[in-house]
Parts: sequence; structure tokens; C-alpha cells
Amino acid sequence: MEFRKNDLVTLEIEDCGIDGEGIGKADGFTVFVKDAVIGDTVTAKIIKAKKNYGYGRLMEVLKPSPYRVEPKCEFARQCGGCQLQALSYDQQLVFKTNKVKGHLERIGGFTDIPMEPIIGMDELFHYRNKAQFPVGRNKEGKIVTGFYAGRTHNIIENRDCALGVAENKEVLDRVIAHMEKYGIEPYNEATGKGLVRHVLIRYGYFTKEVMVCLILNGNKIPKEELLVKSLCEIPGMTSITINVNKKHSNVILGEEIRLLWGQEYITDRIGDISYQISPLSFYQVNPMQTQKLYAKALEYADLHGEETVWDLYCGIGTISLFLAQKAKFVRGVEIVPAAIENAKENAKLNGLENTEFFVGKAEEVLPREYKKNGVYADVIVVDPPRKGCDETLLETMVEMNPDRIVYVSCDSATLARDLKYLCERGYELRKVCPVDQFGMTVHVETVVLLSQQKPDDTIEIDLDLDELDATSAELKATYQEIKDYVLKESGLKVSSLYISQVKRKCGIEVGENYNLPKSENARVPQCPKEKEDAIKAALKYYAMI
Repeated sequence: MEFRKNDLVTLEIEDCGIDGEGIGKADGFTVFVKDAVIGDTVTAKIIKAKKNYGYGRLMEVLKPSPYRVEPKCEFARQCGGCQLQALSYDQQLVFKTNKVKGHLERIGGFTDIPMEPIIGMDELFHYRNKAQFPVGRNKEGKIVTGFYAGRTHNIIENRDCALGVAENKEVLDRVIAHMEKYGIEPYNEATGKGLVRHVLIRYGYFTKEVMVCLILNGNKIPKEELLVKSLCEIPGMTSITINVNKKHSNVILGEEIRLLWGQEYITDRIGDISYQISPLSFYQVNPMQTQKLYAKALEYADLHGEETVWDLYCGIGTISLFLAQKAKFVRGVEIVPAAIENAKENAKLNGLENTEFFVGKAEEVLPREYKKNGVYADVIVVDPPRKGCDETLLETMVEMNPDRIVYVSCDSATLARDLKYLCERGYELRKVCPVDQFGMTVHVETVVLLSQQKPDDTIEIDLDLDELDATSAELKATYQEIKDYVLKESGLKVSSLYISQVKRKCGIEVGENYNLPKSENARVPQCPKEKEDAIKAALKYYAMI
């Protein structure tokens, strides 16, 4: 049967997509239905039809699923920010686990995935410590604020989001009242005119400090001293700033910050570490779950006080400082200069002197520091944006050959892609743990541990001296002595595999079966040029060549 736009269909929802939409079939025709839940029987109207599938709007739930619950927020369907509010929380965790597992299987090509149970939330609502509210006028001309409806820039009026803190409504009420009293216009995207674009609110979950940042299409707001006086009546008010953004674009924040009152940051804690957070800082929005997330990352890093660690995409040093409590030294990289300044201040704030921070793109800084300055890493921790890691960065990580890589991801699709690259080049997927940072939404964080493949996973080692037919010259230094020399002289860590490869190149016999793969299909990583030169220097030092 052929289905067309506006057709009504009855569906049993048998599955759900990666964006939380229900999936059902009518005469073999697959329909994706937003707001439908697995187990529902629904009526849906086709709003877009392709040859074999289409998209439908939920019209009526004929028979509710045993997993269906009543959404806490009356705007849940309109807003679209909480895609899973109608799904019971235990099934939300099942959905997120399957999402991560599915991406690792389909995109990464992994089987027998070492999944740990997902770490769920205790408090399902009012967990977000940050919110950005657009300001505009509705069809009746009233100033409104809230959130954009899904895939639109139409504001759904809501000053009391179920995921946000109670202080949000108090701040918004006072800002809107000030605008109405003094005739201050909200920004109009179509014309590029108007003053107030967004209201950014941050909240210190543990310190109870409140930050308000007004994003303006201008340099100041009329009667700002009266607005400041009003906002300061809110308990915990700590920072009031203006962010200037005069660009005719959808980008929320500009680069210029002007302090109106208080200090330019608020402070909060994760575990034993305190952080100063500015309006431009990246900081995880769910503090309670962040503590669990970082604890898992620290567990996977397995630090004992002697390790050198690189933290890539370090932000204001959130993970870096967590790691610095256990590591010998931590280096962090972040592209935002203000975030790096925050990271340095946060290190001082916590009395951690075993850190160093670099401004720049991770895919540029790490190769530069490795190839030009010879830095190395025992452990690399990477927490990239949704697009994942640049291939240049992944290539350098493989060349640096750390013992462990801890990958923290907010997008399991790009995570799977990057893990595939790393595991095809000598690393093994050891542990995967999803962490629910964003209850009621389809998003999920994942922490992954990669380690160098064990030698007996890919190679046979034969150290029979008769078979080696070793000469006295060849026995002048052991593999461990060569490793120690290379590390001391060049700061590079090298494996026995790399040493044997270089020995062969130099005409030193290492045994017929030494460091050869078990099977024809096994891929053996090849020694990088920098490490080859360092190993040759060691062989010369020990008069082996």
C-alpha cells in the first residue's frame, strides 16, 4: 500500500530511533513518530512520506505502553528539549545503553563489547546548572522568554523549566519586568534590531552562587543600575555581566564581557576540587553526575603518582585537576583562551602545581609538542565536542603510544568512529561505561578505556638464545635497558616490538619468530620515525651498531 502526506495510520510502536522517536509499521511501511513510546498503539498523521518510510505526528494514543508516564512539564511536546519525558526512567536508561552499544557495533564494528552498567541519576529534575533563554515577542506583541521549539526559532514561553533550578524563574521575572517598565526591546532575528537577545543563568550547585549574563545587541542596557539592584535581591547573587553580541547570526555569545556587579565568575565544586566559572566557560551542566563521570574517568586512568597525562579539550581544567590529584604531571589543551586562564586560576585555587595548560587546537598543539619538544604521555584523556577528534590528533595519539587512552564522549556515533581508528592501530577496547548526564533527553555521555594490545594478543615472542643465535655485540644491552635509555635521552616510550623492528633494519638478528603476528590478518603497528631515530641512538650508545 502506498502512503501519502496527511494519511492517518494506526501503528504498534515496536522500537525507537536514536532521537527517541517511536518506530512502527503499517503494511510494511515504516513510520517514525515523535513522542510515541515503545509499546504504544497510536494513531499518527503522515507529515512526510518517502518510498519505504515516513514521518508521522502523534494524534492519539489508543493503548498506552506500560513504559509510558505522564510528563512533568506541560510544554514537553511543544518544546522538544526533553524528548523522553513520556518514557519511564528505567527504560530511558535501557534506551541510552542500547544507543551506545548500537553505535559501537554498527559504526565501530565492535563485537563482544565490554559494557559496564549505565550510571543513572538520583535526581531526575532541576539538575541543570546552566540555561540560556532567548528573549522575543509573541504574536500578541508580549515580551516572552523560554526555549525554542524543536528545529525552529519560535519561542515556547516557559520561565520555569523542569530541568532547571528555581532561581531561573526569579531572574527572568525581574529581567522581563525591567524591560517592560522601561520600554526595552527584545532582539528581532529577522530585522537585526532590538537590544536583549538572551539571558544566561549559571548556578553553583554546591555553593548556591548565582550568575546572570545579559547577551545584548549593544553595549549597555537602560537603567542598568536599577536592574542590578533588583537582581541583587535574589539570594546567592554573585555575578552580573553583559555580553556584547552585535553579529547578525544565530551564535548566542559574543566575545566581549563587561562586569556590571560583583565578580566575573562564580565558584562551584566537583568532589574535592573547586572551579571558577565565567560566562564563557565550558562546565558540565549536571554537577552530581559529573562527579560520577569524572570518578569513572579517574578509575580508568589508573594513576599511581608516576604518570604523565595529557588532557585534550580540557576546558577550564575540570578533568585535568581531577587527574592532577593522582598523577605526576598533567598537561591540558583548549582552544578558548579565557578557558585556559580559568584553568590556570583553578589550578592555583586548588594548590595544584603539577599542571601546564596550552591554548590552541588539540590537533595542532599535541603534534607540535610531541614532535618538536619530545613530550610523551603515559595516559591520554580526551573529551572532545560532538564532532569527535580530528584524524591528525588521533594519528599523534597513536604515535605517542600511551599505555592507556581514556575517551569521554558526548556523542556515541563519533566516539565509535574514533575508537575504530585507534583499535585498528594497536589499541584494545577494554571498558565502556555510559553515564546519564541528561535525564529526560536522548543525550548520553560515555567513558571508554583503551589500552595497548597485550603482546600475546597479536604476536608470538620467542627468547630462545639458541634460536636467536645472538652474538656478544647483540647482547650488550637488554630490551629494558634500551627502553630506559630512549626514555631518558628523548622522553619517548618505545615498545619491544619497535626495538625489534629497528634491530632488523640495522641488520641485527632478533630470531625468526620474534615479535611476529599470530595470523596473516593481524596488523602490527610500525615504529614511527622519531622513535626509530631514538632507538638507533641507543643501539649506537651500546655499540650494537
